[in-house]
Amino acid sequence: MKRVLITGVSGFIGNNLAKSLIKDAEIIGVDNINSYYDINLKKERLNDLDKYNNFIFRKGDLADKEFIDSIFEEYKPNIVINLAAQAGVRYSIDNPQAYIDSNIIGFFNILEACRKYPVEHLVYASSSSVYGSNKKVPYSTEDKVDNPVSLYAATKKSNELMAHAYSKLYDIPTTGLRFFTVYGPAGRPDMAYFKFTNKMVKGEKIQIYNHGDMYRDFTYIDDIVDGVSKVMVSPPKPNEDGVKYKIYNIGNNKPESLMDFVHILEEKLLKYEVIQKRVEKELLPMQPGDVYQTYADISNIQRDFGFSPKISLEEGLDKFAKWYKEYYME
Repeated sequence: MKRVLITGVSGFIGNNLAKSLIKDAEIIGVDNINSYYDINLKKERLNDLDKYNNFIFRKGDLADKEFIDSIFEEYKPNIVINLAAQAGVRYSIDNPQAYIDSNIIGFFNILEACRKYPVEHLVYASSSSVYGSNKKVPYSTEDKVDNPVSLYAATKKSNELMAHAYSKLYDIPTTGLRFFTVYGPAGRPDMAYFKFTNKMVKGEKIQIYNHGDMYRDFTYIDDIVDGVSKVMVSPPKPNEDGVKYKIYNIGNNKPESLMDFVHILEEKLLKYEVIQKRVEKELLPMQPGDVYQTYADISNIQRDFGFSPKISLEEGLDKFAKWYKEYYME
């Protein structure tokens, strides 16, 4: 049985991944359970894992080098999946230090630990935000990503560069995964669909940026977990430069209009009687750090792993609305 270290295990992706792997692997989960969003939701996620004997949780911060080293020394994981990060584009505008601590120093500590206690594979979360304001779509991993429009994006690009250097220098197999707008039940409350829902429940008008003319490659959480699960067991072979390094997009390969997204969400919330009537929409200009559209070229991960997203936006938002009703209203 493989021993898998998952950082950010109380987070949305980390928790769902841990639950999917728990029957076939020993999971070491790490998280600092910070208050960036509702701690109760994070604790609830962890409760789902506590019943398993092969799940071990350690509370701590990636920026704490001694803590990270102690985890690697004690448990010597075979596979490391680094999902812990300070997330959010807009939050990075006012709180840059949090991103440096978690996404730069924290990732450096993970790389150093992988060097000191060799692992079979380091998989880490990158982001579609690295594509910045690129005009060419769909976004390909072959595209240049040198013009980030937020500090969050810059930290994620730096993770890819740091991973490449460690793969080259210390022969650590690394794979970066550029996630595209992940959503689903028990997701992050700072994400637009969750914020929209909270406001609709209160009968408040919702703010839609760029006057609704935005597109996102919304990717359901189960599809993300499927992609990570496939990638983690297959460390990259040396590339033409002899470096065991790979980058993949994980997206739905189908950008959806933000206005269509809001309409479908509203329909599902009405269906489950989370809301009783439609709400007013306020159309606003584009916000700093936002991009017009995200659209993943997933041909590489399809070719290498047979990855194919299965959950439509209709189905995914239906599952979210049903969960929201059960979690918050029953």
